[in-house]
Amino acid sequence: MTDESLPQPKPGEPPLTGYELARRALEEARAAARAAGKSVGQGRSSPITGSRRGGGTRRRWSGSGPDSRDPQPLGRLAGGIAKDRGWEPQIGQGTLFGMWEQIVGTDIAAHAKPTLLQDNVLHVQAESTAWATQLRYMQSTILAKIAGAIGNGMVTSLRITGPKAPSWRKGPRHVPGRGPRDTYG
Repeated sequence: MTDESLPQPKPGEPPLTGYELARRALEEARAAARAAGKSVGQGRSSPITGSRRGGGTRRRWSGSGPDSRDPQPLGRLAGGIAKDRGWEPQIGQGTLFGMWEQIVGTDIAAHAKPTLLQDNVLHVQAESTAWATQLRYMQSTILAKIAGAIGNGMVTSLRITGPKAPSWRKGPRHVPGRGPRDTYG
């Protein structure tokens, strides 16, 4: 390349060097292409589209920021699949029953256990009537902890029961009604 083919500085400007020289050559080449009626792009190395001074828009490059093309955590992908396929209620129920102790705390979990989740009502069986009464007083706190763990709307109310009453039935056969007890007295 000779000095005559290089872009020359305009009168009154200092001589062009390095970056300015390359920039001026690129601008002149683009102007010549436009004059010839050819389409002129910005090339692949420039992140800016349109004119530099015209306030062009930026291209979408991956770069250091988060991007939809970046690798996603497995938990987020699994959650998206579960949501798309309608598996969230079953996953929420499994989480509730499997992590009962972490959700409500070790003290409550030692004295009560969930037995059934049906129509957003969680059935909880306490080990004694005293614990059943205590859990009824703590019902709003327990519901808040459950909502924080598995999401709002999965459990809307609790049905807390105490232990089963003892059976008076003895042996494989019995008489319907009060039986032999009605003859006392």
